[in-house]
Amino acid sequence: MTVGPHEDGGPDRSESFGEVLLGGFLDHAHALPPDRVGPALSDVLTRIGGRDPQILLQDYGQRSLVPLAGDGLADGDPVPIDGSAAGHCFLTSRPVEVPVVEGVRVHVPLLDGGDQAGVLAVTLDVVDDDARRLLRRLSALAADTIRTKNGYTDLFFRTRRGEAMSVAAEIQWSLLPPLAMTMPRVAVAGVLEPAYDVAGDSFDYALNGDVLHLAMIDAMGHGLDAATMATVAIGAYRHARRTSVELSEIYLFMDRAVAEQFAPDHFVTAQMLRLDTGTGRLQWVNAGHPAPMLIRHHRVVRRLDSPTTLPVGFGGDQPQVSEVALEPGDRILCFTDGLIEEHESGQEEFGEGRLIDWVHRLDRADRNVRAVARDLSHTLRRARGGVTTDDATLVLIEWRGRGRRGPGASGFAAEYVGSTGSTSYTRCHADVVPGAH
Repeated sequence: MTVGPHEDGGPDRSESFGEVLLGGFLDHAHALPPDRVGPALSDVLTRIGGRDPQILLQDYGQRSLVPLAGDGLADGDPVPIDGSAAGHCFLTSRPVEVPVVEGVRVHVPLLDGGDQAGVLAVTLDVVDDDARRLLRRLSALAADTIRTKNGYTDLFFRTRRGEAMSVAAEIQWSLLPPLAMTMPRVAVAGVLEPAYDVAGDSFDYALNGDVLHLAMIDAMGHGLDAATMATVAIGAYRHARRTSVELSEIYLFMDRAVAEQFAPDHFVTAQMLRLDTGTGRLQWVNAGHPAPMLIRHHRVVRRLDSPTTLPVGFGGDQPQVSEVALEPGDRILCFTDGLIEEHESGQEEFGEGRLIDWVHRLDRADRNVRAVARDLSHTLRRARGGVTTDDATLVLIEWRGRGRRGPGASGFAAEYVGSTGSTSYTRCHADVVPGAH
């Protein structure tokens, strides 16, 4: 839309081509059935000369990007995240252009609220700044629409599900917030293993003003019993958190909820954190979990030990809240015991030492928390020989500093916006993706 004087002296409110294009989609988005989102997007892309459009959604195991089926959308096999142009776009949250025989294959991240659902891919004859701008805005609109429609359809769930999922895992995935959130001051990323059979592990977070709240839990046992306990624990955590009580009171509320619903020998280990994103002040209560690790300058510098607190459900006393001051760029790694206690038959446990070694290998300055968390979880699983007899969950938090809260913050600009103010694109050949892992 062009903003300037009109013939009568007032502001120009006439529709430009871009507004017609995006507005036509937006005007009807509220009434689109979920299975018509893809075809509607395909129609818009066709109008700007796009061919073979694909909406690629991340599978629950975070290993592949799966094409969404629909009229006008190109089909195909799942695309591996590792080593592909689409995967590089997904991991870096940056558009990627790949020269192909018939033009340029453009991959644009489907960003929604700091999370990323997947990738929009389309082929154009040529790519200029106008095309990039339209694709960037169209992908944002598509991501928001998919997120909204996901609340009342199984279409996107079925697309993302790469194998059979247990009932307990279905329950756990329904509890989870988005696996990743990236904001100017703070970023969060989590991974659950085994993705299709997780039972007792879960996590939750909320960004309320300047304060990030986060909890990680591990309910005892396996299967539906563990999933049921996890549901109660997370529900109690959310209820207490939303009443704005202190961490110690949140622990007591969760403890009572689990104790009232389950037998005396049932419990949930838990870890509750509270980060002031304006100051870097981190507070936490640890109820039976392995201690979190503080990562500074991409090295583990200390374990965040704290006074012993009984797991939730055992009737523990009001816990002591621990506190540490973070520096900009610090990362906190939280994990459940399944990540370090797993071992192959007759072999020693994986252990914290090997976990720290892999953190040092994988956590680098040029990698965001979502890519590090994903690679760390998958690498540890391979190092265990693919054996996962217990849930193994990790969450990585990054305090990005005290910059401004809005999109003008330097952290946001550095990740999504080039120095000239336009989106930064990575150009690469089809068989080589620089920086992809």
